[in-house]
Formats: sequence, structure tokens, C-alpha cells
Amino acid sequence: MLQEGNGRVKVYARIRPTARFAQEMIELLPDGKSINIHCQKDLRRGYINNQILDWSFNLDRVLHNASQSDVYEECAKRIVTEGLDGYNGTILAYGQTGAGKTFTMTGSTEKFQHRGVIPRAIQQVYREIRERSEHAVTVRISYLEIYNEHMFDLLSTLTGAPLLDPSQMTVTEDDDGYTRVKGLSIHQANSEEEALNLLFEGETNRIIAQHALNKRSSRSHCVFTIYIESHSRVESNTKYVTSKLNFVDLAGSERLGKTLSVGDTQVEAMYINKSLTFLEQAVIALADRRRDHVPFRQSKLTHVLKDSIGGKCNTLLIANVWGEAAHIEETLSTLRFGSRMMNVPSEPAVTEHFDMMRLCKQHEKEIRTLRQELAMHDTLTNRSQISYEPLSESQIQDVREQVKRFLAGEMNDIELVNVRQIKETFAQFRVIVNTMKEDVEEKLREKYVLQERDGTTSAAADKQGTVRGDDSGLVGEVDGRGFGVGVVPPGVKPNVATLVSTRKVKSRGKAKERDSAKSLAPGSGGQMEGQAGSDGQDRGQSPSAQSPTQRMATPPPKSEAFEEFKQERGSEINRILNQNKEILREKKKKAKELSSSVNSLMEEINDTKEVLETRKQNRLEQGEFRTDDGQVIIDEDEYELVCKAKDLKLRYRRDYEDLLNTKSEVTYCEKLVNQCRHRLVTEFDNWYSESFLGADDEPKGGREGQVPEDEQEKFDRLQLELLMEHPDSVPYYNAKMQTERRMHLTASGRQQKKRKPGALIATVRNKPPTTLTVT
Repeated sequence: MLQEGNGRVKVYARIRPTARFAQEMIELLPDGKSINIHCQKDLRRGYINNQILDWSFNLDRVLHNASQSDVYEECAKRIVTEGLDGYNGTILAYGQTGAGKTFTMTGSTEKFQHRGVIPRAIQQVYREIRERSEHAVTVRISYLEIYNEHMFDLLSTLTGAPLLDPSQMTVTEDDDGYTRVKGLSIHQANSEEEALNLLFEGETNRIIAQHALNKRSSRSHCVFTIYIESHSRVESNTKYVTSKLNFVDLAGSERLGKTLSVGDTQVEAMYINKSLTFLEQAVIALADRRRDHVPFRQSKLTHVLKDSIGGKCNTLLIANVWGEAAHIEETLSTLRFGSRMMNVPSEPAVTEHFDMMRLCKQHEKEIRTLRQELAMHDTLTNRSQISYEPLSESQIQDVREQVKRFLAGEMNDIELVNVRQIKETFAQFRVIVNTMKEDVEEKLREKYVLQERDGTTSAAADKQGTVRGDDSGLVGEVDGRGFGVGVVPPGVKPNVATLVSTRKVKSRGKAKERDSAKSLAPGSGGQMEGQAGSDGQDRGQSPSAQSPTQRMATPPPKSEAFEEFKQERGSEINRILNQNKEILREKKKKAKELSSSVNSLMEEINDTKEVLETRKQNRLEQGEFRTDDGQVIIDEDEYELVCKAKDLKLRYRRDYEDLLNTKSEVTYCEKLVNQCRHRLVTEFDNWYSESFLGADDEPKGGREGQVPEDEQEKFDRLQLELLMEHPDSVPYYNAKMQTERRMHLTASGRQQKKRKPGALIATVRNKPPTTLTVT
């Protein structure tokens, strides 16, 4: 599975697209793996200037003007696939601030095609799980942030997650050298949508700030980890594999002279540069095979990544480069760091564990088999009276009496039956010897005064009852913080609400108010409430009896007008609505039939498996017949059952695929029906206003007979088009909307207390006065 060249860390360079690319200073060679840097001499250093001007870097791949999809295919796809096989993997994004590290790792949430490595890895993990039906895979997720040498749990805002003080979160190591963060919450994700929810929740809690080079600069290092545990459903062995996929978004190195950072932003930049310096020192130590000590504990970042940089882990570095002349120094620094990373050795290995429950069951089964073989052996040798069960109290008493009689000389031999009896015999000898020793010591104490051989010190200590503490053999103090980076006072982390923009929440709240203003609530029995002043209208007069150029003094009820509208002007929309409803009914009926077919096939498969297991057990008991090649010979009936099982599985897979496709068609048809129903109602309102209401009551804006499209309707239409273009994006957008909705509800809960009692909110003030139900 592993490819060649995995003896070291792989390094890929990604160049940020820019209109001012420094072609005269950065040369990309045709092989796609080499970069040459040509710097200009700095005249400010004087006449004697030994500055190196030309640099050449050979990497594993140079990605220039590469899309997000190409980056993932080149960098992450292989690591994620091997992660499901039990290999640990780590992908790091390194580079200066503004070079595109966060865009590479998480991408942009505005467009599905621009999603980054982490959302694509989540999608691939669950796609691989669906394809590997012979394995039971469990996925868990954690999201860690390291801000100013303090660790924070980005998923602590979720319900049920422990809320710990950052000082209580420490890095620990197990016996195998794997690190974990004590106090970091790990959440199980059963679907792709749940995993994306956790990702978006953590993204909303990250620390960002603005400076001269980046409007949304990450002020912390973030580690998104996917824990995978895979058990085989086919093999009955006790082994299972686990793996850990780390996606590390490092904060960018900053030059304070360029970013013009002051205050808290300056302090953050100092901590960022210091931690990145310690990371580079650890990389240099790892690359030197002669060094025995690697300074992992100098910072929280290096300590957390101790088991993720080289070693038994698939490690890959994405060096993000900003290819402009103004950033050539940072470009050189990033490429030099990448060259050092390429010297770090990496020998990935599968992480295997043993399931203790399965192991115990396997041992119990083996013990039963051995007992049966031993009983058969005793039967053949005429020793059927022997028992191999643990000795009872009466049997132990019999052994004790035999030993006493043997010591008293009343019997010459002790009959040995089994190993348990032999062990119990020696145990009784020990008991009798200890009893005799105590009796002799007691008789001596009656005549003499006994004293310890080592003097009076031990006796005095025994009289005083001095007891040594359990920790007397330990030295030093407990230290879980590391050293060399200083300590930040508690509470220094700024409030996320002051840093994260709330424009999305506000715009979504306004769109929701507009949607509630134009939505129609269903009435009872298809009837609708009349408008103010319509109770006394003449119900016997038909709207068609009026002159086309003359308006009615009292408009007819909307229920009657609606029926007339469906027969005349709205007949085409009504016909399309009925057709879509009929198609929807057929699709639902087909889905129901497929569901029953799938369930019946599953029952037949299970019954066939049970019959095959029974025949196999009987064959094992009676003895198997094998060919010269060692293949088992089965009878014709069992062969037919095997063929039947294969046929049932093929039919089950085919019907299951048809069921999934039909369910997606049902969802699509439901959306079409809802759209047609909404269009029918809106056009009816427009027609009703034009036909029976005055000019003052006519809707403003738009042409006659056309309903203006507001922002929410436009958003829904564009979203539907995107979903139809990319069906795989449904979990991505669902997770994104759920996270934004949760943020909006949280913000609304905080603002609700500020509203004055009795004041009308927008959804009540703009609510339409009438309701209508379309069936």
C-alpha cells in the first residue's frame, strides 16, 4: 500500500496566485519539482557584501496555479486512504502570514468547489467506510487550538463537552510514545454531516485578527484530528487497527516591520514566531541521526506533534509561498524550512491492538476444546474418573489428611492424579511447615526472651510504628508545562465574539425576517380567513359576472377566487403541480416497494447463512473431506446454498442502489412540488391584487403579472442549482447552515432580553394578514 520514497517526510510547495508574480526572481523549472530563487544585492550592506543571491530548492512537487481539488489529489488522498488501513498521518500547512495556509486546509465556505483539505478528507473517509462493508469503522474528532502557549478546546461550546480551564489541559504520553492532550474532548461522528458540523463549530471559535498583510489572520495554531478505529466483520481474530489523522494549520510567521502589529496583535506575533522557531529546532534535531535528544518539550506545539513529525507517521508538509518580490525573504525562509523537513526520517507502521473481550472469548473456546481432547485421552487410557475442575473444599480436606498421614508415616505414597492435586499437595506441605515454625517459636518465647539479629533499631522502629510514605522514593516536582517559552497569565485569551464578524448572522436574520413576511401559513380545511371588512360581502355574486373594466365593490372570498384562478390563468402552473405530485406519489410507491424488497432479501440472506453455518458445523463434527490441493469437498445441496447466497447478495446490492437513487429522486420531487406550490400561491396573490384590489393595494415593484424575487428566494434558487450540480455537497451545506443557525439562535437569545415588553418583532409586524393552503 505504501509508495516508494516514504523513508522521509514529503514536502510540497504551493504558490499563491497573484497578478504581481516575481518572474525575474522566482524560476519554476519544467520538471515541476525545483524552484530557483535569484535575489538582488542589497546595496545598504556596503561594498563588502557576501550575501548569497542564488538559491535552488528540490522538493517533491511544486503546485503553481493549482486548484483545491488538484492539491488534495496530490497531497492528502493517499494519506487518508492509508489512514483507514491503520497508518497514522499528518499534514502541516506552513508559510508566512497571508500565504494561503488556512485556505489550503479548510478552504472557503462560500463555494463548495473551494473547500479545503479537511472537508475533502472527511468526505473521503466516509466514502471509504461505505465501500469497506467488511469492516466496522468508528470515527471520532477533536479540534485543538494553541494560542499564546495555552491550549483551548474549540469544541467545548457543544452540549456535553467538558468546560476546563486552559491551565488544566496538559500533554501526556503513553508507554508507546503516543501523545494525547488531557482534557481535550473527543466527539464521535457517525456521518459526514456530523463531522462537518464539528469542523464548522470549531472554525467559528478560532482566534483571528487583522493586520497590514491579512484581514483574517489566524492568531493560533490549530490541530484538527480524526481518530479511526477499524474492526473486521469477516475475520474472527482479536486484532483491530487504529489511526490518527492530524491536519495542522500553523499560524504564519510575521515580520513586525511589515505587519505593523501593535498591542495584543504584537504579543501574539511574538508567541507565534517563538513557537515556530522551536518547531524548526525540533526538525533540525530529528534530521540529525547522531542526536539522541530532540527538544519536543520546549513548546506546546512541538510536544503535541511529537508522534506526528516523522517516526511511524505519514508526514507531509505543504509549504505555502507568496510569490511576490516584496515577500522574497519569507519565501526563502519557508523553502529552507521545507528542505530541512525533507531530511526527517519517516517509517510508517500499522497501529494494531488486541480486543480483550474477543481474546478472552477465544481463550475460553480454546480451553473448552483442550478439555474435550483431554477427556477423550483419559477415556482411551481408562482414566475416566479423573476431574480437571478446581478442587472443592472436601477434596482439599482429603489432600490435607493425606499429607498429614504421609508425614506421620501412616502411608508410604500419595497417589497423584492431576496437576491441580499436585499443586494442592505442595501447598498443604507449606501450610504444615509454617504451622510447625509458629509452634516452635511460641514454645521458645515461653522459656526465653527473643531479640532481632540486626540490633535494637528495628525493634524501636516497630514500637514507634513509623511508616514510610508511598512517594518517598520519588524526587522532583510535577511539571506539565514544559519550559523555555514563559507562561501567559490566565484569562489572556480575548473574547471570540469581539473578533469574529457577525455580518453573516445579521444578513441571515434579515433574510429570515423577509422569508417570514412573505410565507403563507396553512389554514384549517383549506379555507382562509377573510380580510378586514370582507365579512359582509355578497357571496352569491360571481366575479365573472362583473365587467372586465369595472372592479367589484366587494372582492370575492379568496377561496372561491383561488378555485377560479386554478381553472383560468393559473391552469398551467396547477397542471404542472399535479403532474409533479403524481410523479412524487409514484416515486414514493417505488421506494416503499424497494424497501420491502431489500428487507425480504436481507431476511433470506440471514436464513441462508444460518443453514450454511449449520451444515458447516455438521461437516466439521463428522470430518471434512479435502482434495489433493487442500480444498474442502462439499455436497450438492451445500453448493446450491452457496450459489443462492451469492445471488441474493447481488440482488440485495442492486435493489439497495436503486433504493438510494429513488430516495434522492423523492427528495428532488418534493422540492419541485414545494416550488410549484409556492409559485402558484404567489401568482394568485398577484392576480387577486390586480383583479379585485385598488391601485393603492397593488404590490410595488416589478412588472405586471410578475412576482419580484427577493434576496432569500434568490439564495434558495442558487442553492438548489448548486446542489443539483454537485450532489456530494449536500452534507457540506447542511452542516454549514446548521452551524450558522446555531450561532444565530445564540445571538438571538442574548438580544431577546434587550427588547422592550410588548414590542413587535419583524416576523410579527410583517406577517401577511391572510393564510392559504394548497393541496
